[in-house]
Amino acid sequence: MLFMFKDVDFSYAGDPVLRDVSFAFHEGERAGLIGGNGAGKTTLVRLMLGQLLPERGEVFRRSGVRIGYLEQSGGLESDATVYRAMEEVFDEDKVLISRLAAAQEALSSAKGNEYRLLSARCESLEKQIAARDSYHFDVKIKTVLNGMGFEKFYGQTVSTMSGGEKTRLKLCRLLLEEPELLVLDEPTNHLDLGTLFWLEDYLATFKGALLVVSHDRYFLDRLTSRTLELEYGKLTSYKGNYSKYRVLKEERFKELSRAYERQQEEIGKLQTYVEKNIVRATTAKSALSRANKLERMELLEKPKLPPPPPRFRFEYDERPYERAIRAENFDLTAGGKTLLRGADFTLLRGQKIAVVGNNGTGKSTLLKFLRAGGDKVSFGRFVRIAYYDQENADLDPEASALDAFWGENRKLTRTEARAVLARAGIGADADKKVKELSGGMRAKLGLARLEARRGNVLLLDEPTNHLDLPAREALEEALKNFDGTLLFVSHDRRFIETLADSVLLIRDGALLPFADSRAAFADAGGTPRPEKREKSAPTEGYRSKEERAREARTRQRVREVERRLEEIEREEAELNAELAKVAADYLRVRELTERAEALRRESDALYAEYETLI
Repeated sequence: MLFMFKDVDFSYAGDPVLRDVSFAFHEGERAGLIGGNGAGKTTLVRLMLGQLLPERGEVFRRSGVRIGYLEQSGGLESDATVYRAMEEVFDEDKVLISRLAAAQEALSSAKGNEYRLLSARCESLEKQIAARDSYHFDVKIKTVLNGMGFEKFYGQTVSTMSGGEKTRLKLCRLLLEEPELLVLDEPTNHLDLGTLFWLEDYLATFKGALLVVSHDRYFLDRLTSRTLELEYGKLTSYKGNYSKYRVLKEERFKELSRAYERQQEEIGKLQTYVEKNIVRATTAKSALSRANKLERMELLEKPKLPPPPPRFRFEYDERPYERAIRAENFDLTAGGKTLLRGADFTLLRGQKIAVVGNNGTGKSTLLKFLRAGGDKVSFGRFVRIAYYDQENADLDPEASALDAFWGENRKLTRTEARAVLARAGIGADADKKVKELSGGMRAKLGLARLEARRGNVLLLDEPTNHLDLPAREALEEALKNFDGTLLFVSHDRRFIETLADSVLLIRDGALLPFADSRAAFADAGGTPRPEKREKSAPTEGYRSKEERAREARTRQRVREVERRLEEIEREEAELNAELAKVAADYLRVRELTERAEALRRESDALYAEYETLI
């Protein structure tokens, strides 16, 4: 056993966080710790590490157990280079190798008893080195650093790196230290797809125990065989990974509900019998017996439904033309670095495309570029862009959550604005300042604002960041039901696989389209999971030649109709402008009016045809 909780209670400022928590964690176990934002996951970990003490109950840790802990926002602090910071883990190995070399050198000239002593010492050192695999420390360091994306940064000083890079380096060091228990709090943050797949493969062969706090459902499914859930301060253990947990939780809730209802029914019958018979001499004894049974009965707690997840609903007012966004022959640069050169991109109405790629390849920059428009970008008629920024940087930190939302939605009453925020899961925090909100609450506020913009084309940059599992799944469901157009950046593989009809991979300065997320994941450096997709997006290869030809003719005709309608619009505007100038010229007015009427009839006919085409 590595550690055990026994009847542990813990509160913050009088508010219970953990109540009567008991469980044990053993060598070699691999568990996921899940729960909503603020459920107490980090508190439980800190109690386990001894950083906090329980108010009631006990936490036992095996004496001398080596625990490696990656905090969600904790990075490696060092003035050494990246390589040297990793090499420090193997300083003892280097000492053993140095001692063996010195002993072997002395052995070459030793004689008699000294030779025997040195021989014994060399043999002992060789056994220690073999047991620790000390000679391969350089290979281990390079394997981990390269896998985590630091192959070009060996000589860079750790203190000069970004916060996300320092967190990844802390994880690198923990992997090299090989503790008996590795505790990872949101380890997939700051990782791109290639690195994420590498880390999963590495941890799959990790010899120690693993406790993971994560909102990444793929990560949990692949690496864990036990799920610990914190809900309403109680901890429940389920045998199985995240997908299995969802099934077991539903079954458990049904069984607990049935048991509670059976007991309530029995209590009702006993109480009725007691009330009717306690005063009768002939039945008083049996009534008293039933009363005693009621007193001794251990009452079951009514099972609580899970806290309600947020609810989102994305709607729009007008359908855009078939071609929502077109960007031709454009370059993409950021920080003086060229990310894309001479690229082309088209987003059609109704498409749902995920943008993936390694960190720094330009995913977020691409969304911002398309949103801004400009000479290289054209929007289809009736397109209304709604953009979600992963940092929600435009929120005023000093404003309340309500004012931040209501400020750009004055068409709503204050009560209606509160109702929208409550539906998004932040009703209780509506009067808090933005700067006081947790990351999850800020994300929900940003999504509520996005919803209110009623865009028919949504550009979303990492919309699941900071969201707990119920909120991610609620957002996922809302976007599945959205019949508009969606272009999004994400590293949540389950989110991508559920929503994306196709995937755009940015790699080596190019945009690479894939009809299937699994193919894109494989190309990004990952190993696709074996199970089938719930939804398979149709691609060109799934349709007959005649169907593809017919669809191509339809798309061509849609483009022709859209172009002609735009021409009619321009001509009608010119006619109206001229009519205002020649109002006194009866003949010219009649000529212009007849032309305008002809254009109107043509426009009506084209719109009728357009409805059949789309």
